[in-house]
Amino acid sequence: MRLFAALDPSAEVHDALVRLLDQLGPTARLRWTRPEGIHLTLKFIGEYPDERLTALEQTLAALPPPPPFEVRVSGLGFFPNPRNPRIFWAGIQAPDELVRLAAAIDQALEPLGIAPEHRAYSPHLTLARIEDRTPLDRLHPAIQTLPTLDFGAFTPDRFYLYRSQRTPSGSVYTRIREFPRTP
Repeated sequence: MRLFAALDPSAEVHDALVRLLDQLGPTARLRWTRPEGIHLTLKFIGEYPDERLTALEQTLAALPPPPPFEVRVSGLGFFPNPRNPRIFWAGIQAPDELVRLAAAIDQALEPLGIAPEHRAYSPHLTLARIEDRTPLDRLHPAIQTLPTLDFGAFTPDRFYLYRSQRTPSGSVYTRIREFPRTP
C-alpha cells in the first residue's frame, strides 16, 4: 500500500482553502486538490508491505510528542517556479518544531527500510497539479484580486498515517491511524 504521514488543517483553515479552490478552480484546467485531500505532508513513505504495517504504526506511536506549535497557512506559489509550474501551493509558516517533527518521522522510519528524504523539508499544501503547457492566463489575475493570502492558523494536536490509492479521477486518501500529541 502507498502511505504518507501528514497533518490536517483545522476546520477553519480547511474551509478557507476550500473557498479558495472554489474561487480559483474555474480559472484554469488543473488537477485541483479535492477538499477531502487537503493535508500537510510530513513524510511520503511510498509503497509499504501490508504485512509490516503494524511495525510502522508502532514506530510512529513511539515518537516523543512535539511541544505545541502554530502552523500558519499564508501565501501562494508554484513549484519549481512560476515560469515552469508543476505544483500550485499554499505556503506554510511554522516554527522549527514542524521541521523537527518531519525529521523525527523520517529518522524513525529509516530502520524499517524506508529511505530517508535527501531534500530539505519544504512544507506546503498542494492545491493543484499542473500539466505541461496548461494556460494560466486567467489564474494569475484571479490570484492578484484575492482580498487576502492569509488562510488562517492552527495548532496541530496529532498527525495521521494515510493510505493513498490512485484512481483515474485522482488519488483517494484514507486515514489509517492517528497519533495524538499527548498519550
